[in-house]
Amino acid sequence: MLTQSTRQDAVSAADARLTTPEGRKDFWRATFSCWLGTAMEYADFALYGLAAGIIFGDVFFPNATPTMALLSSFATWSVGFIARPIGALFFGWLGDRKGRKIVMVTTIILMGLSTTLIGLIPGYATIGFWAPVCLVILRFTQGFGAGAELSGGTVMLGEYAPAKKRGLVSSIIALGSNSGTLIASLVWLAVVQMDQAQLQAWGWRIPFLCSSLIALLALWIRRHLKETPVFERKNAEMQAAREGKLVMYQPAADRSFWQRSRSFLVMLGLRIGENGPSYLAQGFMIGYVVKVLAVDKSVATSAVFIASLLGFLIIPFAGWLSDRFGRRIVYRWFCLLLILYAFPAFMLLDSREPAVVMAVIVTGMGLASLGIYGVQAAWGVELFGVKHRYTKMATAKELGSILSGGTAPLVAAALLSWTGHWWAIASYFAVMAAIGFLTTFVAPETRGRDLNAPEDAI
Repeated sequence: MLTQSTRQDAVSAADARLTTPEGRKDFWRATFSCWLGTAMEYADFALYGLAAGIIFGDVFFPNATPTMALLSSFATWSVGFIARPIGALFFGWLGDRKGRKIVMVTTIILMGLSTTLIGLIPGYATIGFWAPVCLVILRFTQGFGAGAELSGGTVMLGEYAPAKKRGLVSSIIALGSNSGTLIASLVWLAVVQMDQAQLQAWGWRIPFLCSSLIALLALWIRRHLKETPVFERKNAEMQAAREGKLVMYQPAADRSFWQRSRSFLVMLGLRIGENGPSYLAQGFMIGYVVKVLAVDKSVATSAVFIASLLGFLIIPFAGWLSDRFGRRIVYRWFCLLLILYAFPAFMLLDSREPAVVMAVIVTGMGLASLGIYGVQAAWGVELFGVKHRYTKMATAKELGSILSGGTAPLVAAALLSWTGHWWAIASYFAVMAAIGFLTTFVAPETRGRDLNAPEDAI
């Protein structure tokens, strides 16, 4: 059995690493790398979400009605989310066995290449049917890499962070996503100022081609990463067990990947409550405002830009709150606010007033895309035992994405086409937030948990 002192050493593995100059250097390198990789992932997805709402209908589906073009654009959006759990399962398995670094390097290459190639696809006017086919293929490979990138960065930061500040440090992952959204909105804010003919002909390609620069920088940094203190501790304990120096604590219920499923299901519910409202707020609402309400494109992109700026305050504050008061209660309040937000938001959007529209989008992103995710990062890491942490968390998150964020813009567009009114979309928004809210009542409080514990939190 592991002795109490050994378990205590495991608890303080990250803190011990930070006592040395080299350890602090490793921590900051890992922090910057995780931030940059997540920034790239979300820049890619925000670029695609904005492009789907603003331009892809004209470039890849020019013969469709405005509503059907929006629906088709978000259908290709959903393909990336279908690929994400496949990538999460494969790369999560690899990361739990071979280490976090190899996955972090591989995924950044895959995502960067896919996004760059999207910017090189000829339009429908040039190659016809093959244009959307190429878009779907590259969207799939982009999602395959992204399925492990976000969770990999979350696991790495959580396992590097000192226990008492794990919520704050882990929220840097959400800062990365916010930075990516900010980069995407800045680029698109500049691009949409172009003449419509130029924008449709070649201007929309600029944001996708520029993402290769971020990928190259992230790859260069990640080549020098070290494994996390928690993963190194795990390997050391396994080596000691093989040499007969230590009997590993291994509960019977944790010997199989799927035998303990409560934490997996909890993560699934938490993810639905966050990811669905998030992608409705920063994905569908953009297309709805531009294509259906005919509000100027710059209004939506300006709103995303403002929300991204505010995110640099909202995200770490949410992480700090979870360190101070606990993950569960803070997450629950964010979900409740999202439920209360849904119907008034769409009522106000119908005013078509630029200031009101911007305020609605900023508020939605502040709650769903920024604050709630600042809490989820540390909570997700703490829910799972060290043996299968990467695989379980990544798979749960990406399955949750398919059930919520990945299909949310598509379902919302279909509901709009079917009903011709926003009430069904607002109901859909509120239901997903309610799933997250109810999940917090069955989820454990994990603040400060020993990340080297082999068993799941529940």
